[in-house]
Amino acid sequence: MAKPMTAFTTDLQHSGMIAKDLDETIKFYREVMGFELAGLFMNGENRCAFLRYGHLTIETWEGDPAPMTTGAINHWAFDTPDIEATFENAKALGVDFKDTEIQSIPSFWKHGIRYFNIYGPNGETIEFCQIVEE
Repeated sequence: MAKPMTAFTTDLQHSGMIAKDLDETIKFYREVMGFELAGLFMNGENRCAFLRYGHLTIETWEGDPAPMTTGAINHWAFDTPDIEATFENAKALGVDFKDTEIQSIPSFWKHGIRYFNIYGPNGETIEFCQIVEE
């Protein structure tokens, strides 16, 4: 029997937001808001920054058009230690998948990430993400 997705996650990992200008966004969140730059990575030809204040981490990237409106958060991501088990449980729950398989970005963090996205009932994107440890 499928379990609620919280049985496979440990916490909220980050929220994702497209940047109109990544350098301007990093500067604002560091100098005005007091966030630390936790990571700056390449994702293909574009940069992606992770900015952190306490328990809140914002993933922000360049290369896509920023909505420039209320509701500009692109996705919420939950941390999972076992992406395969989380994916199988989501399939058993019959959720609406945005990704039909587990994705990866090897350039993020030390050993990359593995993730998949689902849609919530309002069309919101919910990501389940494992930071690869080895």
